[in-house]
Amino acid sequence: MEIYQLRTLLAVARLGHLTRASEQLHMTQPAVSKQIRALEEQLGVTLFERTPVGMTPTKACQTLIPHAEKTLEQATILMNVAREMGGAMAGILRLGTIIDPDSLRLGDMLWQVLQDYPLIDIKLQHGISGWVLQRVLSGELDAGFYLGPVTDPRLDFIALKQVNYRIIAPLAWQARLQDADWPTLASMPWVGTPPYSSQHRIVKEMFAEHSLVPNFTVEADQEASMMSLVRSGAALCIMREELAVLAANQAELYVLPEHVRPCLLSFVYDRLRQSDKPIAVIAKVLKQVWEL
Repeated sequence: MEIYQLRTLLAVARLGHLTRASEQLHMTQPAVSKQIRALEEQLGVTLFERTPVGMTPTKACQTLIPHAEKTLEQATILMNVAREMGGAMAGILRLGTIIDPDSLRLGDMLWQVLQDYPLIDIKLQHGISGWVLQRVLSGELDAGFYLGPVTDPRLDFIALKQVNYRIIAPLAWQARLQDADWPTLASMPWVGTPPYSSQHRIVKEMFAEHSLVPNFTVEADQEASMMSLVRSGAALCIMREELAVLAANQAELYVLPEHVRPCLLSFVYDRLRQSDKPIAVIAKVLKQVWEL
């Protein structure tokens, strides 16, 4: 049994579809199917039930998956140790980023990697938190930054800092918002964000605590656009505290003083790949840059 066969088994089990697994593994679909058949012959069990909508793991497969994960992890450690003995660390790391680079200390991190590990090639992809999380889980990204609680057992993470969110409103609305209750806030126009964003989750949870649903009237997926909509008098939204306070000090908008929502900023990666050298290198440098 080869390492690549274990990777194929876990990819098909996780994604439930030959086509999606072949795309993640950068293989043809017939090659993936051939590896699964070879594994079934070697193990003497049927691993998947082929259905019109995909591949469903059998009970035998579900029993074997934890052992396959452990075996793959140990094999990866062995290979990385051998490669390290054979020369300098090298590889490609696909890294998902969110918000702005300065808040992630991204420049300092990349500079340190380039200085200490010049053979590691980092490819950045920018998006929103949920987008990054889903692509780390699917294998399309190797690691990334995420705002929110990390609850999926397949992921490991490094907690970086707590980010506070504040409700911001057009400056002209200050008087009417001084004593506004939650039903009043919910009825006012809000800037919505895509469902995978941290702001979307925070706002929905904030109003759900009062059995309310906010009145989303417009959607934006970037903080700069959200700030612009609030300044123009269009709606309310939540914003990272450092940006909200800065704009309020410049008399551009109003920050509601009594509402603060904390949110954890983390660096996330697949638990089974924590020993992969590019990921281990980035995690090490990240801890140095953040002084963790």
